[in-house]
Amino acid sequence: QVQLVESGGGLVQPGGSLRLSCTASGFTFRNWAMSWHRQAPGKQRELVASITASGFNTNYADSVKGRFTISRDNAKNTVFLQMNNLKPEDTAVYYCFVPLESRWGQGTQVIVSS
Repeated sequence: QVQLVESGGGLVQPGGSLRLSCTASGFTFRNWAMSWHRQAPGKQRELVASITASGFNTNYADSVKGRFTISRDNAKNTVFLQMNNLKPEDTAVYYCFVPLESRWGQGTQVIVSS
């Protein structure tokens, strides 16, 4: 079975940092592109960042460019989202996604508040 488990969310002050992790199982992780998405209250789910299978190419939403970094460790079947200089508008539930399988993780909540 394809399974994605996110972790690392929590409450952080503006300007702080968090690192989200998504650990995958049930498929050949190293062969598949991965992405992070988020959904804030009252808004549609949006793409935050994506990464190719090899990790060579990455893409970011304009709103997070320069602050967030997506990376992966294929030996550990894990994709990460390093979030720096967090802003209140980053508050959302963050989801890991496997595009080829159209499979979502359960999500991890990030709250940025003073």
